Amino acid sequence: MQPTTRPQVVAHRGSNSTLAEHTLAAYERAIAEGAGALECDVRLTADGVAVCVHDRTIERTSDGYGIVSIKSYNDLSQRDFGAHRKMGDASPDDPAFRHLLTLEHLLDLVVSTPRPLDIAIETKHPVRYAGLVEERVVAMLQRFGLARPAPGTHSQARLMSFSEVALRRMRSLAPLIPTVFLMDRVPLRSRAGWLPSGARIAGPGIHVLRAHPGFVKRVHDTGCEVHVWTVDTAADVDLCLELGVDAIITNRPADVIAQLDA
Repeated sequence: MQPTTRPQVVAHRGSNSTLAEHTLAAYERAIAEGAGALECDVRLTADGVAVCVHDRTIERTSDGYGIVSIKSYNDLSQRDFGAHRKMGDASPDDPAFRHLLTLEHLLDLVVSTPRPLDIAIETKHPVRYAGLVEERVVAMLQRFGLARPAPGTHSQARLMSFSEVALRRMRSLAPLIPTVFLMDRVPLRSRAGWLPSGARIAGPGIHVLRAHPGFVKRVHDTGCEVHVWTVDTAADVDLCLELGVDAIITNRPADVIAQLDA
């Protein structure tokens, strides 16, 4: 598969340079700004609800504290997940800016958006519930009709992880959904472009490409794609364009789109 002339712009936890990450408002802003895909992190609550939270604990992103996996969804839903960010002219009572977002709610937003929109879901590891998180995510994708794209059509969903074990689970549970091998460094065995566990997309951090720009071509030469995180500066966008990456994952979708359109 050849690199695209224009990479897809993926909103990392929504348009979170201006609004609190993983809130409905941040994702709605990203859609309005023209993002081609939304990215989220998923964890399970103590009662098995798939929620969009990056960290193991909620101190950084809410007015509460504690571990996500030992709290019930009801407990977490009482917390303010916008308290740590200035909301500008937003109403302090508007739940879209503050409430904990479930994967179910985010997928509903994706399928109800009246233009093509992708979803990139990262499962976090290690976690208390191990493979159950992949099972719940795939079940939710099945519910929304996103687990089995028709032959020859583009899959709106892709699944991502730094864990090779998680990638194998994903491929077993949903073989038609593309998987992304995230990496904060390039393992020795992957330096020639090889990807593990049936992954067809490499997901290096932008720091990896700064150090190893030839990695993109090596991955493309194997027929796979390269989706890069987290690209927030004009210089890094230029590097991604020069290298021909297939997707740019960014906290600033509006700025990246403006640069691509310039």
